[in-house]
Amino acid sequence: MKAAASSNLKPVSLELGGKSPIIIFDDADIDMAAELALMGILFNKGEVCVATSRLYVQEGIYDQLEKKLVEKAKAWAVGDPFNPEVRQGPQVDKTQFEKILGYIEHGKKEGATLLTGGNRIGNKGYYIEPTIFTDTKEDMQIVKDEIFGPVLALMKFKTIEEAILRANKTRYGLAAVVVTKNLDVANTVSRSVRAGSVWINCYLAIDNDCPFGGYKMSGFGKDFGLDAIHKYLQVKSVVTPIYNSPWL
Repeated sequence: MKAAASSNLKPVSLELGGKSPIIIFDDADIDMAAELALMGILFNKGEVCVATSRLYVQEGIYDQLEKKLVEKAKAWAVGDPFNPEVRQGPQVDKTQFEKILGYIEHGKKEGATLLTGGNRIGNKGYYIEPTIFTDTKEDMQIVKDEIFGPVLALMKFKTIEEAILRANKTRYGLAAVVVTKNLDVANTVSRSVRAGSVWINCYLAIDNDCPFGGYKMSGFGKDFGLDAIHKYLQVKSVVTPIYNSPWL
């Protein structure tokens, strides 16, 4: 935006960062919900703009889901990305690797509880264990900032209203995930969460017909769908009088 403003004021379309929430309600299937939650934060080792790094779980299934998450995270295969058995490879470079470890240490200092992970794997390469924090709050840096790594902040909620309020308590608005069997809940939350993409009982379901782009500090403009065409077009108004016209 700065470059555009200081040159020829060219229009820009920006798809920026995110701190996307995944909201899991009491009626969710525990195994499916845990798999979605981990896929949302561990896919591409967390270096994804739509990574669901904030996990809100309704209190009725919180303890069960927490246990299942830890169990699955500990079994998550990390290593050589060319090995078909592996689900998570190394971070992109040393800078990002050290940044993620720094956020993990910061989370501990802020008072969050480390449920699992938090360490480097081995002494070669930039491998980090799948990491889950609980006892986290929206004013903590690990909840506010886009870490861009395999670090999940786990939180508990009571009501649908609380879940919506807390999901929206972020400067970002790129994506969100809702996990529920209740269609009314799914519709209410998807309409209320301020995010450009909301996935219900799925994750990263992207199609060429489905516009993709963020709200708030996650940017503006859309990719995919008819909406994406608008950024390549300019509207022109042409006006001519009908009186005294040579064409009448």
